[in-house]
Amino acid sequence: MRTIRTLVTVVALAASTLVLAPVAAAGGGGHGPGQGHGPGQGHGQRGTCARTTALFCEDFESQPLGGPVSLDWGVDTRRGTLQVERAGRAGKVLRVHTEGNGHAFLEVTDFAAPGNTFYGRLRIKVDEFPSAPDWAHFTLVEVTGSGSDEIVRPLGGQFAPTVGPDAIFWGIGADGGPTGDWTSWQESAPTVEDRWQCVEFEWYAPENRVALWFDGVPQPDLTVTGTHHGGADTPFVLPTADTVRIGWQLYQGGPTPDHFDVWVDDITLAAERVGCGS
Repeated sequence: MRTIRTLVTVVALAASTLVLAPVAAAGGGGHGPGQGHGPGQGHGQRGTCARTTALFCEDFESQPLGGPVSLDWGVDTRRGTLQVERAGRAGKVLRVHTEGNGHAFLEVTDFAAPGNTFYGRLRIKVDEFPSAPDWAHFTLVEVTGSGSDEIVRPLGGQFAPTVGPDAIFWGIGADGGPTGDWTSWQESAPTVEDRWQCVEFEWYAPENRVALWFDGVPQPDLTVTGTHHGGADTPFVLPTADTVRIGWQLYQGGPTPDHFDVWVDDITLAAERVGCGS
């Protein structure tokens, strides 16, 4: 009986060890630099969207390689393309390519968030940002809807030649509404080329607020609200969001470089903040 009891104890301890063994954390911020130009290696877990109850989610794992086709979202391009590619341990990602001042967007339509308040999360890598012409302005996320003419750009940026030759900064912006065409870039938020980053944004209707995080770190200098923004001296009012576009657009012609490549993965829109670890 003692022999049997000892054997049972050993088996139980082994099983306990298997259960308690640490599991590597999924995804997360602070991704290291990519290796050369291209999608690079992993930055999150595969199958992110299989484990979520988000308002919208796309990790491209169920998409065929090549030109994307989905019943959940559309494509809007001009002098640009979208293509699903393999990216090593990261699984599949979306490559956004544009020529000159073209655009290419994945477009989520018929979107609705409770109380017109939601969070967005995506992982991005930009091959190169524009260094000409002066004040070259770009957008990666754009939101529109009813109740306000503002075309809101929660994630974009601008080349600021008065700061320096490599001064390209992130900024929240808008166009088409009473506040005018503006990008509230800040020197505290320089862009980073050829490296995966996890970007989150908050869309908070009660205060007409848009806020940003990079790799889990808040960027309060970039936050805009109904009374604090980069446009005309009039209230900034968020539309009731029904369309979210994710990709790339440059607004000026004859840019340097003459084409742009952006890789996108793990797009999530949710009623609560998702974070970078899933």
